[in-house]
Amino acid sequence: MQFFKTDDNVKLAYEDIFPQGQRTVFFIHGWPLDHTIFEYQYDILPSRGYRCIGLDLRGFGQSDCPAGGYSYDRMAQDVYTLIRSLQPRGLILAGFSMGGGIALRYMARYKGYRVSKLALLAAAAPSFVQRPGYPFGMTREAVDGLLASVYRDRPQTVTDFGKLFFGAPHSLDVGAWFNDIGWRASGLGTIGGLESLRDEDLRADLASVNVPTGIFHGRLDRVCPFAFAEEMHRGIARSELYPFEASGHAIFYDELEDFNRRFLDFLHKPDGTGHNMGIHP
Repeated sequence: MQFFKTDDNVKLAYEDIFPQGQRTVFFIHGWPLDHTIFEYQYDILPSRGYRCIGLDLRGFGQSDCPAGGYSYDRMAQDVYTLIRSLQPRGLILAGFSMGGGIALRYMARYKGYRVSKLALLAAAAPSFVQRPGYPFGMTREAVDGLLASVYRDRPQTVTDFGKLFFGAPHSLDVGAWFNDIGWRASGLGTIGGLESLRDEDLRADLASVNVPTGIFHGRLDRVCPFAFAEEMHRGIARSELYPFEASGHAIFYDELEDFNRRFLDFLHKPDGTGHNMGIHP
């Protein structure tokens, strides 16, 4: 692991695998996880020439857990600080779940600085909760109930969330692996991230995305319904929708081989792909 300091003096951890790669995939994890959730992508991408950077967001993994700073603006600024420092070549920004929301905010706030492509993996966007004119996702009250359970019994809350995570049957050990990653998060980060999931509205951010974008989403997703993907596809001009028929929220694991194949196909495509490219088989 390597570390860097943010401008508000928070030490954040990141993994930098195969730094000599000519192209870079920068992974942003979801709630309540850390960069290790992408293990089965790290296993193959370096052999295809890709550098992999996995950031532990503040409050998660091996990063510091400050008392505040869990807004998407602040976490997007953390991403920007690391990207500006490392200056990665051929950058593809890949955000999963809450990380997809942070990636969208990065694209809007920093005009996609250095990003040549965007991958949204079961993204919690454009809004995780229902809003006027947007009937998708959880209610605000349901998220408040989740928050109350985090304050009372965070390990059980993570375990219960894990039961919604996968759309296909896996070994008991895979479930234990997921739970262990979630349990490692700080209480402050778990609470702050969930509050941001409840409060952030990214609908206005979609139009700011001006790079080829792959929207990877499972039709069986019980955390971020497939309607999220359809809304993002409508709102992002240069987007392709990659549906996964047998995947839940664990888009990068439920159909592992198929996901890695289609993800690599997206990474290999030229950056100048055409506009509003439709649904990718």
